[in-house]
Amino acid sequence: MVFLLSSHNVFEYLIEQRICDPKEQYPSQIKPKDCKNFNLLVSFANDRHLLVKQERHDSQGRTHGEFWNEWRIQQFLQTLPALSPIRSLISEVIHFDPSRSIIVLNYLNDYCDLADFYYKEQRFPTTIAAAVGVMLATIHRTTLEQQAYQDCLNQNGRETSIDKAPNLLRGLEQIGPEIFGRVCADGLKFFRLYQRYESLGQAISELNAAWSPCCLIHYDLRLSNLLLHLEWEQVRSSAEPSHPPMVRLIDWEKFKWGDPAYDLGTLIAGYLKLWLRSLVVNSAIDVETALRLAETPLEQIQPSLVALTQAYFEHFPTILERRPDFFRRLLHFAGFLLIKKIWIKIDCRKPFDNRGICMLQAAKTLLCYPEQSIPAVFGVTASELITPSLVTA
Repeated sequence: MVFLLSSHNVFEYLIEQRICDPKEQYPSQIKPKDCKNFNLLVSFANDRHLLVKQERHDSQGRTHGEFWNEWRIQQFLQTLPALSPIRSLISEVIHFDPSRSIIVLNYLNDYCDLADFYYKEQRFPTTIAAAVGVMLATIHRTTLEQQAYQDCLNQNGRETSIDKAPNLLRGLEQIGPEIFGRVCADGLKFFRLYQRYESLGQAISELNAAWSPCCLIHYDLRLSNLLLHLEWEQVRSSAEPSHPPMVRLIDWEKFKWGDPAYDLGTLIAGYLKLWLRSLVVNSAIDVETALRLAETPLEQIQPSLVALTQAYFEHFPTILERRPDFFRRLLHFAGFLLIKKIWIKIDCRKPFDNRGICMLQAAKTLLCYPEQSIPAVFGVTASELITPSLVTA
């Protein structure tokens, strides 16, 4: 598995593609960016920054074509003026090379990874969560049941339809003897617990069958795919209509025409993982004690969960009229995505410890008892979450 570009030849490529001028090469900086692909951040003296992303090439020179969707969404948003509210919320692609699976974006140097912000700062301002809720509501509301948008996105595609329903049960549908060769011995604990509760598999199966596509969804809405403006407090208080958005949403490689509850459920699961990942892991400590000793208590995160959800419904109230079961479904998706996270870790041969058991318990509650889980997860009632209200810091 190889990459075409490195710090030694990236400038040659950018010059060849007429993205930069040879005079800009010196002085400049090239910095590798950690991720599954080999990304290069190229910074110029004039404060211009480019992010060069490339996929791995196999021994036959082939790639998965992951960046095609990123380019596809850019073309879509540029074509239709009605989508301008969304355009400013994502990063700008300036070059796409499908034959070599290379994409170049204007790097948002004034922003930081929201997941990193939370981990480093260990504070969770409700203003930020509310801004995320407003942004997501804007994307879903603007594209809701717009058949012309759906058709446009499908026409710009290659072979995969954007409205193909996912298989949420993949990897969990049939668990047989072959699992012993795929996961470490410790990971088998998860499957024993998963199979012990038939209601878990049944809830995921029902969720899978009831997939309801109706708008554009990101489909990979991890906190690490959200960017926060470095001067977010100033941006928030600015009255200038031209001020940059407080938050942006990047990496649209997996987008779908799908169920909006999936995106919001992904975010809820992401905030819950901030709590669950901070649990003390020790075989001598039982689950209840581990929950109590969390370095990031759930109570510290709950105001952001409330702000996120309230802001979403305040700016997209019609979704509850069109989909009366929407709130229940987003809790189901949050539970499913916690289980998916466990499965990904196990598939990477990582241990299933007390932290994983706590995550599975939280997932089970969300999937099997969504109504009862609301006070425990959010710290407020369902009516308080869906009633429009002003969310303050």
